[in-house]
Amino acid sequence: MLKNEQAYLDLCRHVMKEGTEKSDRTGTGTLSVFGHQMRFNLQEGFPLLTTKRIPFRLIASELLWFIKGDTNIRYLLKHNNNIWNEWAFQSWVESEEYEGPDMTDFGRRSQTDEVFKERYDEQMRSFKERILTEEDFAEKYGNLGAVYGKQWRDWKTSQGETIDQLKKVIDGIKNNPDSRRHIVTAWNPEDVPSNMALPPCHTMFQFYVADGKLSCQLYQRSGDIFLGVPFNIASYALLTHLIAHECELEPGEFIHTLGDAHIYTNHVEQINKQLSRQPKGLPTLSLNKEIVSVFDFEMEDIKIEGYEPHPGIKAPVAV
Repeated sequence: MLKNEQAYLDLCRHVMKEGTEKSDRTGTGTLSVFGHQMRFNLQEGFPLLTTKRIPFRLIASELLWFIKGDTNIRYLLKHNNNIWNEWAFQSWVESEEYEGPDMTDFGRRSQTDEVFKERYDEQMRSFKERILTEEDFAEKYGNLGAVYGKQWRDWKTSQGETIDQLKKVIDGIKNNPDSRRHIVTAWNPEDVPSNMALPPCHTMFQFYVADGKLSCQLYQRSGDIFLGVPFNIASYALLTHLIAHECELEPGEFIHTLGDAHIYTNHVEQINKQLSRQPKGLPTLSLNKEIVSVFDFEMEDIKIEGYEPHPGIKAPVAV
């Protein structure tokens, strides 16, 4: 069971040792390698890291948000999930309607200016409350554009039609399991420049059926190794379990292929702390067997059992 987590820890060590110093969009700076692959055997436990606590509730609610085709953070906030807030909040504070204090460059200013951080937290609380209570405000400032859920469930064609990629791939797995076209892509070149709060990092995934098992490979163009990648591993492992369940298959492997795999320079201390810890046994995933369709699952139908990780490790998000 420890082998699954070791693949992630080996990636951390590799980037710390061999990574190239690079600048990045956020201005934070990274250690980076290009091209890396990890494999996780889903028969050997659910790959939720144990060397630090990973909040599975956030992973599950985000994935259900994608599966529903939703792109508004209102659903996430109703489930106490704040992981997409910064991008929506940024569109608000940069709008002509915003009249509060300057909130730009939060990632760096908050680390040295306590007064600024307090003001930011106050504005964020107000923003979240308005998203939850004001439908018009939520519609205007809670929507992140054509991000994952939109591309998965409602891809717009040049003929003005829509493609439900996720439904189509599930139908394909059921009816033509040996096909090499079980693919969902979130990278829409037309939408990337102007219609997405954040261009998709996990850009394409493909399913493969063999020996009664369903495997999934993700290609991720950009991976924040400390904060993002542990979420991505668990999210796509969960997606594989859900689709295997509907298609009456066993979960096989999750293969995670990364393009630019990087550690932010302000995460180095946290990575070293995590690497000093010994992995523990992986938990197991429990799904409500009465639910058949992927599209009918809710939070109460998905549970993690036997999860006893080391404590969490906090780190700033680069926005």
